[in-house]
Amino acid sequence: MTSTTARLSAAERRHDVLDAAQIEFAERGFEGTSTEDIARRAGISQPYLFRLFGTKKELFKASVARCFRETLETFQRAAEGTRGEEALDAMGAAYMELLLTDRTRLRGQMQAYAACDDPEICEVVRQGYGDLVAYVQRVSGLDAEQVSTFFAKGMLLNVLSAMQIRTNPEPWALQLLEGLGKEL
Repeated sequence: MTSTTARLSAAERRHDVLDAAQIEFAERGFEGTSTEDIARRAGISQPYLFRLFGTKKELFKASVARCFRETLETFQRAAEGTRGEEALDAMGAAYMELLLTDRTRLRGQMQAYAACDDPEICEVVRQGYGDLVAYVQRVSGLDAEQVSTFFAKGMLLNVLSAMQIRTNPEPWALQLLEGLGKEL
């Protein structure tokens, strides 16, 4: 009996490499991550990784863009059929769930912000964040102050989540969460 293994297409390999890159970059950032570690995690050779993405920076930018795109898709699913404050509440709840269930995505976002000293990376981050803002403005129909407050709350949730407040809640953090109308 002969065993055959299906070969993955380049698109499928790119997807797998992005999965691996997201994990590696979230753990060590752009500067601290080696393409060798990403290739190993993805189960491919380092030369093939470069054939798929060209450079480590291009891979990082693709990983960052994917993270923002997936966050946007989360917002879109959550807000479907809603407007105004209801849309903000639905998107906020979905984002909170995402933070609680996927630390890799959160850490990846934080690493993306930290890498904004590089103009090319910064452009990808700005584009991704701008797409989120544009979508929230469009679907909510709310004014700039309400949209800004929504994003300010989201960033505070990012910071609290990055500090793993849920595992060891301190009184000051509980106070902030209460002010946001959120529970752990």
